[in-house]
Amino acid sequence: MKTTHPNISIFSFFSGSGFLDLGFEKSGFNIVFVNENHQAFLNAYSYSRKKMGMQPPQFGYNLESIEEYIYGNKIEHLGKLVMTTKGSSLVGFIGGPPCPDFSNGGKNKGHIGDNGRLTKEYIELISLHKPDFFLLENVKGLWKTEKHRKFYDEMLNILRDRDYSLTNHLANALEYGVPQNRDRIMLFGVHKNLLHNEKNSNSPLPFNWKENLTYTSDKIPQKDVWPGKEVFIKDSVKNIPNTLEKFNELTVEHWFNKNDVTNHPNSIHFFKPKQGLAKFQNIDEGDVSRKSFKRLHRWRYSPTTAYGNNEVHLHPYKERRLSASEALAIQSMPKDFELPQDMSLSDMFKTIGNGVPYLMSRTIANDIKTFLFNIIK
Repeated sequence: MKTTHPNISIFSFFSGSGFLDLGFEKSGFNIVFVNENHQAFLNAYSYSRKKMGMQPPQFGYNLESIEEYIYGNKIEHLGKLVMTTKGSSLVGFIGGPPCPDFSNGGKNKGHIGDNGRLTKEYIELISLHKPDFFLLENVKGLWKTEKHRKFYDEMLNILRDRDYSLTNHLANALEYGVPQNRDRIMLFGVHKNLLHNEKNSNSPLPFNWKENLTYTSDKIPQKDVWPGKEVFIKDSVKNIPNTLEKFNELTVEHWFNKNDVTNHPNSIHFFKPKQGLAKFQNIDEGDVSRKSFKRLHRWRYSPTTAYGNNEVHLHPYKERRLSASEALAIQSMPKDFELPQDMSLSDMFKTIGNGVPYLMSRTIANDIKTFLFNIIK
């Protein structure tokens, strides 16, 4: 009979500013190793944890390419850290390799692109260092687009050959209570050594992705139920429609209020136009049909927080772009999470757009923890 649960240590790769990691940290996992190759993101990771009173990772913040742990001079170093940690803890790898090469809104070059190849390298990293389990997060194009799906299936076969049982799921942030229409593929794998009754790694991992969703997709109102376009009126006040009151937490206005975005340390951080406000004034509230300038509706969820490729998101009732504090709220980040004051605006919005929504991360982390506790004898 089990009387105690095992320790679970996480090695994080492509960590960004730690949005995915925060969900695991708040779910009781121990982040022991953080790897990111962009200094500004790593600085923000460290800064945010200090502000929240959290301890730094045991093996530190590691600024280098993941290739160093696969082909370079850090292979042995990481191998020793993993083996040492396995002596007293389960070891998991988590990461979301940069994904624009698999996105229709990005470069769409697939696995041959500069970013696309990093997904294969993450699979190679897992194969080489053999964590007890892993999580991979990526855009839905990796799974849904025919030319990318062939590559994805090849990666799954590599992992099965390395004795991992797998399960994947196309998760939408709305299902987790996040005010954002954001699809992401989640791939979770566990080494068959932990699965005492599982001899064939080709069998799907018996993991329930939907058990603890805040909303199932069929319970979220259809698009035509949400408010449509309305004339933009600066500083206007509008009440939420009665039909949407029970879905209040899926609206950007709810999260703006919840996170007190106007008094948040990052409220002053937003891009200012080089030329007049005319374009900002003439776009309707709720008009997100444009490729570039999209004005959010206060009583609706946001499109995906993708702030690159000239995509600009405007405040529902202010004559400006979203602030970093507002974008963080749309990512469902805790109110006390903040980015450094000296971080560039480009880096701020890039790391926010790249991050995994906190509520999504936390729910998946809790589900993984429960699953691991149940299979460990």
